[in-house]
Amino acid sequence: MKLSKRIESMQFSPIRKLAPFAAEARKNGKKVYGLNIGQPDIETPREFFEAINNFDEKVLAYAGSQGIDDLLQSFINYYKGWNINFEKDELMITYGGSEAIMFSLMAICDVGDEIIIPEPFYTNYNGFSQCAGVNVVSFTTKAEEGFHLPKKEEITSKITDKTRAILVSNPGNPTGVVYTEEEIRLLADISKEYNLYLIADEVYREFVYDNLKYTSALYMEDVQDRVILIDSISKRYSACGARIGLVASKNKVLIHQILKLCQSRLCVPTIEQIAAANLINTPESYFKEVKNEYDKRRNILFDGLMKIDGVVCKKPTGAFYVMAKLPIDNADDFAKWMLTDFSYDDKTVMVAPAEGFYGTKGAGKSEVRLSYCIKSDELEDAMKVLKYGLEEYKKIENSRCEAASCKCL
Repeated sequence: MKLSKRIESMQFSPIRKLAPFAAEARKNGKKVYGLNIGQPDIETPREFFEAINNFDEKVLAYAGSQGIDDLLQSFINYYKGWNINFEKDELMITYGGSEAIMFSLMAICDVGDEIIIPEPFYTNYNGFSQCAGVNVVSFTTKAEEGFHLPKKEEITSKITDKTRAILVSNPGNPTGVVYTEEEIRLLADISKEYNLYLIADEVYREFVYDNLKYTSALYMEDVQDRVILIDSISKRYSACGARIGLVASKNKVLIHQILKLCQSRLCVPTIEQIAAANLINTPESYFKEVKNEYDKRRNILFDGLMKIDGVVCKKPTGAFYVMAKLPIDNADDFAKWMLTDFSYDDKTVMVAPAEGFYGTKGAGKSEVRLSYCIKSDELEDAMKVLKYGLEEYKKIENSRCEAASCKCL
């Protein structure tokens, strides 16, 4: 039977596509350190589960399509702590941040329109865009520059009459970059000059290190009507499985139109919303402890990478990811080989090949994204395993080249 061009053109997630190989490795007795995915191992606040345990309704009914009032109000209270003021009709609860992005693109773009994104970018931006019939146009940020934004001219050169928005993740996934106030101002100015929306994915705002200042796109008051905020409880509360996200904007007309899409899927799960609403009571100490833990892990991962010959990367300043260039030709082949053919003391490492995080064909072929969402002692061990794996794989690559009488290495 015929399949749609839409589904055939979509890529499998580079973050999850190796999962079957990891499952087989575990089945064969290997311990697999999962550095491929941003799944926090930090405990979810007890306030989440307390709300579930206290649920005492006789009927589990539909919630309103916008979201339950308690959850909307909890988000409003949360943003006040970041000097961002929202009203209820400027918020829409979504099925995770993924749905928030999808609905935003569907609300502002027609089929064939374009959005521009700095690369490397969160790979699922591609998937969301393809589902909405929107084309991704990327501009490159460089590791040697800490993945900060290029000059204005390089960004604006990508804008056409089909461009509808700039989409950025800040702090960045997969790069860990934290954009400066000047960079956010630059994006705001471009969006204003070219009449574009600015979609700001800010789900990692809690995770900013080295005493850097965090700047939300909503701090740019002159463009608040064109800023679309994407948020989620997944990362800051270690509640990925709850699938509670948010799309918000001071542009009330836009949010009202997005309600149509929310109504089409009826509602976000009721109990998860009730539980998420109680997260506003999470003590401040929780965030401090979590941030300190991730900072510690960041140092372990980066220091481990710096001990491996030929690895190139910059120390990230936000989120919980590192982009690293490995001394190999093909990170995709290496990542699979680590799961199928390699082990050290019956242990191996699962990484995310970075080619799928780029829009430019062929870019990122020797790069990987690593997440530091596992415990510190395991992370230290994982870096040793990765080091030995790279050393062994480079020998194999060298042998292949010698057999083919080539000079690629």
